[in-house]
Amino acid sequence: MNAVDYLEKEVILKIDRPLGSRHPQYGFIYMLNYGYVPDTISGDGEELDAYLIGKFEPVKTSSCKVIAIIHRTNDDDDKLIVSKNGNDYSDDAIRTLT
Repeated sequence: MNAVDYLEKEVILKIDRPLGSRHPQYGFIYMLNYGYVPDTISGDGEELDAYLIGKFEPVKTSSCKVIAIIHRTNDDDDKLIVSKNGNDYSDDAIRTLT
């Protein structure tokens, strides 16, 4: 499935970089829970990555709704934006949070 096919769908997110953790290569701190949707494949051949917004403590997994997609123009690695509570966020809010 293409990332767009997941819009408005419920997914299970596996968090491999919880809120407050440090990126293993670049050293920046994750201000959101960041992970992937297991058993999916994105354009880069890896599982679809996702930012979890609306959950402000570290988690390991989350059932959530895909509310947006960040389309990256420099590579083929789009990011899902998922919300635990199913709330919608403005484009500006998503840009600020991610």
